[in-house]
Amino acid sequence: MRVKRFPILILILFIGLVFLIDCVNRKQEKMQANQESQKITLMEEQQMFNKLTENEKQEGWRLLFDGETTKGWRGFKQDTIGEGWVVRDGSLVTLGKGGDLGGDIITEEQFENFELKLEWKISQGGNSGIFFRVIEGDYSTVYATGPEYQFIDDISFPQKLKNWQTSGANYAMHPPRNAKIKPVGEWNSSRILVNQSHVEHWLNEVKVVDYTLWTEEWNELVKKSKWKDYPDYGMAKKGHISLQDHGSMIWFRNIKIRVL
Repeated sequence: MRVKRFPILILILFIGLVFLIDCVNRKQEKMQANQESQKITLMEEQQMFNKLTENEKQEGWRLLFDGETTKGWRGFKQDTIGEGWVVRDGSLVTLGKGGDLGGDIITEEQFENFELKLEWKISQGGNSGIFFRVIEGDYSTVYATGPEYQFIDDISFPQKLKNWQTSGANYAMHPPRNAKIKPVGEWNSSRILVNQSHVEHWLNEVKVVDYTLWTEEWNELVKKSKWKDYPDYGMAKKGHISLQDHGSMIWFRNIKIRVL
C-alpha cells in the first residue's frame, strides 16, 4: 500500500517550526533575563557608590555629590549648573558642551585646607581637570586663579602631549611621576591634598606630584609658564573647587572632601 508523503512532510515542517519558535522564545527569555540581571547589578553597584563608610564619617569626610542631584554645585559665575551637566546612573556627567571659556562648574562652598578624593572615567580623546581655590570676582575663567589637577586620555589623545599635560600633572607646571591611567571606560581614582602651601596629587593610589605654593621656585615656574599673564594664579588661600568641561564627556562619582 502506498503512503502519501505530503501529509508526513507537512507534519515534519510543523514540528520543525514549533521547535524553531521554541528556540527563539527561549533565546528572548534568556536575553530578557540577562538584561534584568544587568539592571539589578547596575542598581546594586550604584548603591555602593556616593556613600560614606563609618570610618570616613568618623574621620570627618563628607560628600560633595549625592549621586542623585547636582546639589552643592553651580556654573562658574552662574546661579545654576546649566544644561551641560547631568546626573546619570549615579555619576555627575559633563556632556562636552563647554569649551575653554565656559562650561566649568564650581562648588557653592569655598575651601581652604582639605583632602579631596573622587573617581572619574574619560571618553575617547577626552580632556578635563579639577581646580582648587578658584576665585570668581572679575576673573573670566577658573584657571585664572585655580591650579589644575589634569586628567586626559593619555593613551589615545589625538595630539602629542607634553609631560606637564598628562594625567595627574599640576597642569603646565609640574609633570607627574610614575602616573598610570586606566583605559577609556575604566574608573580612575584621584586624591588632592591641599594644606596651607603644600599640595599633593595622587592617581590610582600613587603620589604623582608634590609641590609647594608661593615659594621662590613656584614664582619662577609661573613666570616661565603659560600663567605668566595671570598675576593671581595660585595665590588664593581659599576658594571653590571646580570640575572642568573641556568639550568632552567625563564621568565623576564618589566625590568626597575632608576639611583639614
